[in-house]
Amino acid sequence: MIRSPMNKRASSWLTFAGVFAVSLALGAAYGLAQPAAASSALVPAGQTMGYTGPEVCGACHEEIHTLWQNTRHARAFSSPIFQQNWEQIGSQFNCLQCHTTGYDPALSTYEFEGVTCESCHGPFQSGHPEQPMPITADAELCATCHKTTTDEWRASKHGEVGIQCQSCHDPHAQKPRAETVTALCGNCHKETGSSFTHGTHAEAGLQCSNCHMFTDPRTSPPIEGLVPTGHTFSVGSQACIGCHQDSVHTRDTILQLSGEVTSLEQLDVDELRQHVQQQEQAITELEARSSTRLYVGLAQGGIVGLATGSAAAWVVSRRLKVVDIESSENDEEEDAG
Repeated sequence: MIRSPMNKRASSWLTFAGVFAVSLALGAAYGLAQPAAASSALVPAGQTMGYTGPEVCGACHEEIHTLWQNTRHARAFSSPIFQQNWEQIGSQFNCLQCHTTGYDPALSTYEFEGVTCESCHGPFQSGHPEQPMPITADAELCATCHKTTTDEWRASKHGEVGIQCQSCHDPHAQKPRAETVTALCGNCHKETGSSFTHGTHAEAGLQCSNCHMFTDPRTSPPIEGLVPTGHTFSVGSQACIGCHQDSVHTRDTILQLSGEVTSLEQLDVDELRQHVQQQEQAITELEARSSTRLYVGLAQGGIVGLATGSAAAWVVSRRLKVVDIESSENDEEEDAG
């Protein structure tokens, strides 16, 4: 069967149209299936795309995203404490600057609840991941929200020598960079355990932060989040009073007794009671001896007083007689003359 040139040309165009349509459909489906981050190629390098949200970051940074999910940063907006305080102060939108991501003060709107990746790293930038997200990890960044804490830090020895927040805190997990606070402090402060204060407190199970970051216990939600956090690391009298309410003014006694605690714990109760009874008996005997000595002293004093008084009286009486005799003789001589 011989086809005409017209039929051949129509078949070619139909084949082309069919392949082209299928290609367009596949291209559209592939484009829609791409993650949001892939669309950065449509934006010139170095320009901001806008806030994309923590889930987009989690597509690549899965481990960090998992750590962040259970932190206070992630729950900064949904926290019951914040919600209660938010209602009490009349829902002031300036609070959202720290408790949300992408807050626009002009419109009083935000992009995402909580402190997400882009709160610190900034809105998603084109060229990422080839180009890193811009961030300066220092106290100035943390101070945008944690002003009270960073003000305390600046007044501390840590602030003076430039030990930054991330030296101690993991910003993603929001936990110390060690298993315990004491282990964290021990990375730098290796000789503190040799002193009395640090040694005995450590033996009692206290952490460095129990004293060096002591703050008065809160009985109500913080007002606008402004509360002391103990980041001056100085130990004041309140830290001592927090535990030693009954003995804070008897430090010398504490020092004397601290070395005897172990020996007292090992004493037998019956032996201790017997020792107390012996001491009480000794005190009773001393009191009895004291009374006896008093009576004996009185008797001895009376005897000596009688003897001494008699002798003195006899001497005085003899002296008076001599004087009387001499006076009588002188009167007789004057009469005879």
